[in-house]
Amino acid sequence: MMTLDQFSVRQIKGVSAPKEQELHAFGVQTVADLLDYFPFRYEDYRIRELTDVKEGEKVTVLGHVRGVPVLQRYGKSKSRLTCKVEVGHWLVTAVWFNRHFLQDQLVPGREIMLTGKWEQQRLQITVSDSEFPGSGNAAKSGTLQPVYSVGGSITQPWMRKTVRQALTQYGAMIEEVLPHELVQQHELMARRDAVHRIHLPDDTKEGQAARKRLVYEELFLFQLKLQAYRALNRKRNDGIAHRIESETIRQFAAKLPFELTDAQKKVVNEILTDMRRPSCMNRLLQGDVGSGKTVVAAIALYAAVKSGHQGALMVPTEILADQHMRSLQRLYADMGIEVGLLTGSLTERKRRDVLAGLQMGMIDIVVGTHALIQDDVFFRSLGLVVVDEQHRFGVNQRSVLRRKGMNPDVLTMTATPIPRTMAITAFGDMDVSTIRERPHGRKPIKTYWVKHSMMERVLAFIRKEVSKGRQAYIICPLIEESEKLDVQNAIDLYVQTQQSFPDLQIGLLHGRLSASEKESVMAAFGANDTQVLVATTVVEVGVDVPNATLMIIMDAERFGLSQLHQLRGRVGRGEHQSHCILVADPKSETGRERMKVMTDTDDGFEVARRDLELRGPGDFFGTKQSGLPEFRLADMVADYEVLELARDDAAALTERDDFWSNESYVRVRNVLQKDQIFQGEQLD
Repeated sequence: MMTLDQFSVRQIKGVSAPKEQELHAFGVQTVADLLDYFPFRYEDYRIRELTDVKEGEKVTVLGHVRGVPVLQRYGKSKSRLTCKVEVGHWLVTAVWFNRHFLQDQLVPGREIMLTGKWEQQRLQITVSDSEFPGSGNAAKSGTLQPVYSVGGSITQPWMRKTVRQALTQYGAMIEEVLPHELVQQHELMARRDAVHRIHLPDDTKEGQAARKRLVYEELFLFQLKLQAYRALNRKRNDGIAHRIESETIRQFAAKLPFELTDAQKKVVNEILTDMRRPSCMNRLLQGDVGSGKTVVAAIALYAAVKSGHQGALMVPTEILADQHMRSLQRLYADMGIEVGLLTGSLTERKRRDVLAGLQMGMIDIVVGTHALIQDDVFFRSLGLVVVDEQHRFGVNQRSVLRRKGMNPDVLTMTATPIPRTMAITAFGDMDVSTIRERPHGRKPIKTYWVKHSMMERVLAFIRKEVSKGRQAYIICPLIEESEKLDVQNAIDLYVQTQQSFPDLQIGLLHGRLSASEKESVMAAFGANDTQVLVATTVVEVGVDVPNATLMIIMDAERFGLSQLHQLRGRVGRGEHQSHCILVADPKSETGRERMKVMTDTDDGFEVARRDLELRGPGDFFGTKQSGLPEFRLADMVADYEVLELARDDAAALTERDDFWSNESYVRVRNVLQKDQIFQGEQLD
């Protein structure tokens, strides 16, 4: 039996060859595609009484023509048509613009439906739509009309007519895809009814019930892919079962210059439990800035080496790679563990030495940028891959590094706290570990929002902190002047800061410096040879100078919330009280809201939740490579409860043995077959 995705959209009555090509541009190839091309809102043409309508509100009313229409022409092709219409107990003036052809149809006594803006003070309706109910052409009167994304020669009326025709021709062929038990359990509308009702709802309640069903289906099928991958991955035994002695790890932790927090201990146990299993670990470690994820990664890498394998830590910038390499060398001092560095700026000779060391097993752990994934990089036995700030790497980059070993364990880290809904969606195939606890002795960062007119006070505050022996960052959005954006730029600001503090050493750091120049600037700042560092967002991730207690962010309204929080996290890393000052004159409500959120809380998870609400899922990571799906209907913010329900249902179903063989699940298994879940593809 043929299914709807086997019928071309051209087979719908009224779809010409040119129209078919235009539909293809919308991603509509088949009848199934068209029926799944859902409206994003509805025009309400249901009849209301004027007594229930507020001034300026859009309304649809039913009335009778009571006056003679008056037509005024102006310009070459513009016109204004007015006519008195009796609506209930009201005699109103109906006004049409550029609808002169209606003049002859406005016969006194004739029934008419008007849709438009109600101006009660003038007793006037500015008409956007009108129909004559008795004419046989009144398709909208008393209905909710779907509104689709259209363009070109495809208009709303044509799309509505074509979808209706598709439902007439093929509606009976719409098949249920969800397991019967879930439809019953959640009291969902049948799929056939839901598709009909989302396009042609009789009322709002019916449309909402249809949307609820289809949103659940969309999220369930998406989660099913992720949960099936997780279930199959757990059953595979083709990974590395690391031999890790608990006592070895305890001895290593005891040598650390600080005590692990309870949260760190918990996630270390989760990671080591995964590493001991023969299936591949695929875990996300998320934690707020400064929560101590790096030392957790260091323990995991140490465990991999003690188990006889190698580890790789991939980071987005050379500054961060160099910093992590030095940190690991300090942590592993006198333990016989060799840590290497592989970045694009290494000399050819140093690079050859590192490559040879990795291939022969003389280097136990390598820290690097995307240089790690080049074709000539080989490992003797790669057992653990750690990817830091994973959303800065494309999907392909991560999977290439994973393939450098024989199914190594993978630990992904992010200092961008991810709202629960985002984690379920973007990382649903991973197990998630979270650090919410601050390391011992860390003080909350005090955050203030000031306007540019208060810069003198800000400069005085910098002077005060530096006089105590502390250091400050000053961050701005651009490197050089831009004609398009009226923002402070780093080079100008560097000169101005030198003029403000002629007796201090001022550093300048931005992305166009060479790797050696960046290293030199950071080394001087780390040693307190420079007291103030003017920088772009190159310092956003991972730069660690405990003596820096002041973060000043210029034109702060131009940054996203999560980025502001990341920048703020560069201070507050030592024993002294730290401050973050946002210098901004936001003109938009969103800009003001960002400033308010930043001063209200320093909890990264709360900041991330608010950021998701303000910016939406598509912009949260600020990258197209984040792996987030484009949902047709679902909204992961508004529909977060449905998302969690769908995830739980999918996880429970894929864990059951009968799911993989029972005939009643054949349709949802077919969805997985199309996505090659059974082929063992990595969902990276």
